[in-house]
Amino acid sequence: MAHPRQPLFAPHGAVATSQPLAAAAGLAVLRKGGTAVDAALATAIALTVVQPGSNDIGGDLFAIVWDGERLHGLNASGRSPSALTLDAVLAATGGRGAEPVDALGGAQGSGPGMPARGWLPVTVPGAPAGWRDLHDRFGVLPFADLFADAIGYAENGYPVSPNVAAGWARSVEVQAGLTGPEFEEWSRVFTVDGGRAPRPGERWRNPDAARTLRRIAATNADAFYRGEIAQALAEYAARTGGLLTADDLAGHSSSWVQPIRADYRGHEVWELPPNGQGVAALLALNILDGVDLAGMSLADRLHWQIEAMKLGFADAHAYVADPEKVSVPIEQLLSPEYAASRRALVGDRAGTPEPGTPGRGGTVYLCTADSGGMMVSLIQSNYLAFGSHVVLPGFGFGLQNRGTGFSLDPAHPNVVAPNKRPYHTIIPGFLTRGGAPVGPFGVMGGHMQPQGHLQLVSHTVDDGLDPQAALNAPRWYWHSDRSVLVEPDLLTLRSGPMAIGELRQRGHALAVADDDDSPPFGYGQAIWRLPEGGYVAGSDPRADGCAVVY
Repeated sequence: MAHPRQPLFAPHGAVATSQPLAAAAGLAVLRKGGTAVDAALATAIALTVVQPGSNDIGGDLFAIVWDGERLHGLNASGRSPSALTLDAVLAATGGRGAEPVDALGGAQGSGPGMPARGWLPVTVPGAPAGWRDLHDRFGVLPFADLFADAIGYAENGYPVSPNVAAGWARSVEVQAGLTGPEFEEWSRVFTVDGGRAPRPGERWRNPDAARTLRRIAATNADAFYRGEIAQALAEYAARTGGLLTADDLAGHSSSWVQPIRADYRGHEVWELPPNGQGVAALLALNILDGVDLAGMSLADRLHWQIEAMKLGFADAHAYVADPEKVSVPIEQLLSPEYAASRRALVGDRAGTPEPGTPGRGGTVYLCTADSGGMMVSLIQSNYLAFGSHVVLPGFGFGLQNRGTGFSLDPAHPNVVAPNKRPYHTIIPGFLTRGGAPVGPFGVMGGHMQPQGHLQLVSHTVDDGLDPQAALNAPRWYWHSDRSVLVEPDLLTLRSGPMAIGELRQRGHALAVADDDDSPPFGYGQAIWRLPEGGYVAGSDPRADGCAVVY
């Protein structure tokens, strides 16, 4: 990276996310006296408009909040329709299921899986209820005020940013291959003249979304789950082959949860418990806490990180499911004894790990911090780009396809079932040291997210980098088996070429990313608290976004 971004220092507050208009919306709320949660919500709501391929009103949300004294976790992910059963999926797919979805990185194995588009993978959207629930507990400004910028951009338009435009164009190509009445509205809402994506800098409007956001703001989200929007969703599903009903929407609720942690070299790394995949990052960090990464060669360091991450994913893919439906052995998975047993499996050569046996007893990310010490780590997503490609006519928003995360294996804890939350890829992170807050962080990007968390934490704790330098650093991405992709900037490091050669000799099928317009390395954000007060913030140079401070 020839000219890396520099960290931003703030005496009062900060917002960091992947789209600058959304970051500005959050900063405006901070300057009006809003809390970090108010700012996070204004940012998140604006992101549904200015980065619609990655998240939307019809998506899900997870958040970790430091209230000044302790952490709170919110799981605002939705459940499957009551009529979604394994038999229903098999009947709709000719008994075969669909091709496995690459973005999960083989989370449910290599066999057939859930369809990726259309009504079958649609789960109840949790984001609007998540906005309400966060605001009810931690907001101080009127709820409706947090929608102002989002509504303005939807109604009056905004110039589309470059990375958003590139992803949008890829989704137009996906849309071209979809047939059925449930897909028709997508082209009307999300293309220009019914045939192309907006270009970088081109103004785009979504007045239907503006009206929907006004209804959510005015009713504290009730219109979405029990009012006009819910009724329209249920009627549209019934008319076009969907399983979502009014009762499914009315029965939705978020869950306040206790974050889970791994201790890493005097720090505590916090994630949310399943049904999210944050435990994969914690499992890997527990393994790495027992080795001296800082004293290793670059090749040894990368080898240990990759192998630890493989082991973390193997267990997450085997055990993560909806804890309301099955028992997930989190305490056992995160025990020091289990970490030691998994650490012993890391040898000198690349492996293909299996899950262990513990003892039993297309996303946006943002972070905010305010002058009172409150900090927020929040992630919101459609899952794959533009989710299901099902758009509710007249309301301007698309529905997520999170049900793609279910397994079709009847023996798997994450098997598709009614009123169940699927395996979720989106995970917010938070770092503390000796119980004192360091700050929120996250890296969006499906299967990349735990890997990005591991790398960001290691650069921070092992290397002492500020959040921007940690985000600037070149990344690696493990997909499956022994396949590893690294960013070209790794070659610019003094020992980079030698490390790549050595990793290949150890059996890693390592490739250097080319100029592909859709790299898998994710977009990250982070804000760390300064010892004497204030904050230092960073925003991923791979995205359109920025950190903004005051």
